[in-house]
Amino acid sequence: MAEFSTGYQRLPASYTDTPPGDHDLLVHVADGNKSPWHHIENLDLFFTRIYQLHQKRGFLCMLLSEVFELVQLVFVVTFTTFLFNCVDYDVLFANKVPGGVEPGQQVVKVTLPDALLPSHTCTARIRDSPLMVTVLLTAAVFWLHRLIKFIYNVCCYWEIRAFYCNALHISMAELPYRSWQEVQARMLQVQREQLMCIHKRDLTELDISHRILRFTNYMVAMLNKSLLPVRFQLPLLGEVVFLSRGLRYNYELIFLWGPGSLFLNQWSLKTEYKRASGRHQLAQRLRQRILWVGLANLLLCPLVLVWQILYAFFSYGEVLKRQPGSLGLRCWSLYGRSYLRHFNELDHQLQARLSQGYKAATKYMDGFPSPLAAVIARNLAFFAGSILAVL
Repeated sequence: MAEFSTGYQRLPASYTDTPPGDHDLLVHVADGNKSPWHHIENLDLFFTRIYQLHQKRGFLCMLLSEVFELVQLVFVVTFTTFLFNCVDYDVLFANKVPGGVEPGQQVVKVTLPDALLPSHTCTARIRDSPLMVTVLLTAAVFWLHRLIKFIYNVCCYWEIRAFYCNALHISMAELPYRSWQEVQARMLQVQREQLMCIHKRDLTELDISHRILRFTNYMVAMLNKSLLPVRFQLPLLGEVVFLSRGLRYNYELIFLWGPGSLFLNQWSLKTEYKRASGRHQLAQRLRQRILWVGLANLLLCPLVLVWQILYAFFSYGEVLKRQPGSLGLRCWSLYGRSYLRHFNELDHQLQARLSQGYKAATKYMDGFPSPLAAVIARNLAFFAGSILAVL
């Protein structure tokens, strides 16, 4: 296996992480007289949920967001199925006389209700299409998975809500108006009083950020050291940097939290990865795991592609119709956000820093104009805007 030289060095730990065991237990009460926040087993997950609830502006906002995500999935699948199977487009586009209209009778205007198929016809078309049945079954399984995850998250975040109200003394009504620095200050005070972490009495802001961003820091390091393949040679285009959300998800699945990943839990590396003697065998296992993940992506690619197209259409169709010029707006790429990210930099801190640099970065990019790309982009925006305006 290739040797990688790196400037990163292992720092001596000021405390020992909780040993393996009881990984799914979030809070452990050691004594009936102790506070319920004494000796939290999984501090990484606990601090991450505290931060996420703060960024989602409270329990109710988080709950509504999760509910609407479930409703959106049902709406997209139902509405798409309806458009594909329950509308007679020959009638809608006046290629055929609507049902119930006598021959020779003039049709003034055809509306959508005139083109709707009867319910039994619609059901039969869905039932007789193996592709549609497969898509609906896959969507149903995925929705049930999301529903179970939603119920689990509600139970977990209810506990975090109790921590905010009882330990930090911050109600959900005032949480949106509290900065993360204030929340951190109160968490450090609770640590000194109730010992959430028993290995170190006085935590710092850096300790909290490090536990929230443990996996994110690994991804930032691997990208900065070019350990992840994100640069590809394409014909005519040369070297291209490509890092999509799907590709990043697969990297995290393989290396960080998926089956057979490097970590035993959210904070502990597996023992075999700490020994150099089994490096060749681990590399072979990693190669096989990447192969299986690639095959799974290949099988699911059609469904994922259709879902992304439909979701993008429903999400951005109205915006592009009203503002076609938004197609040409610049934004930070996922690779750029990851490459420019500092270690232990939280999401809201990164967003604030990149927002401050947006104007300067835009001026810098304007200094390297591409006339050919400008001509192509201008005409693409024209055609897309015209089509969306008609729709």
